[in-house]
Amino acid sequence: MPRILITSGPTRQYLDPVRYLTNASSGRMGCALAAAALGAGHEVVVVSGPVELQYPDGTQVVPVISTEEMLEACLDLFPRCDGLIGVAAPCDYRPLQVSRQKIAKTGDPLELRLVETPDVVASLGRIKQSQWMVAFALETEDVRMRAMQKLERKKCDLIVLNGPSAIQAADTQVEVIDRSGSVLAQFDGTKDVVAIEILRLIDRRLIRRVIAGGR
Repeated sequence: MPRILITSGPTRQYLDPVRYLTNASSGRMGCALAAAALGAGHEVVVVSGPVELQYPDGTQVVPVISTEEMLEACLDLFPRCDGLIGVAAPCDYRPLQVSRQKIAKTGDPLELRLVETPDVVASLGRIKQSQWMVAFALETEDVRMRAMQKLERKKCDLIVLNGPSAIQAADTQVEVIDRSGSVLAQFDGTKDVVAIEILRLIDRRLIRRVIAGGR
């Protein structure tokens, strides 16, 4: 039984004990993909940032808060998985310094110095062996070019391109692109329906190929 690692939801990077940087990812797509993978007979482990939803029964869920925690959990789990679907939206930046106390208002502008957080999918791409990898890319301009750049940098097999209208929404529209730049499929509808179609494509293009290769 193939074992699939799914990253899902947002992460939080704290500024002080009560404030943090994050994004509006709901985790709905990750939840839908977990349900679709389970329905296809796969074993599923989800590394999830803070979300207000329940993952389907049968899912092994590893909760995390920060991008660094998500990476640590994935580095531990990925070598024991057959593939990755990176649908999480990890926070890309963290404050250079985190205040131990709540930052008080002074009436003056507050300047934050931010540094990049580690790229979870790219880090897994550097250690992958025979595993397949699929990532999501949410872009607002030069969308296909940027998606292809991410696919190559992260060493993925496929990338799923979507847009900001998918955030916090029940429906989504996606394109699935392979390493040659070809658009293999376009899906739109509820996230549950789109997730099923994405899993079917992954099964045809990646999972069966790996099984045929003897993994």
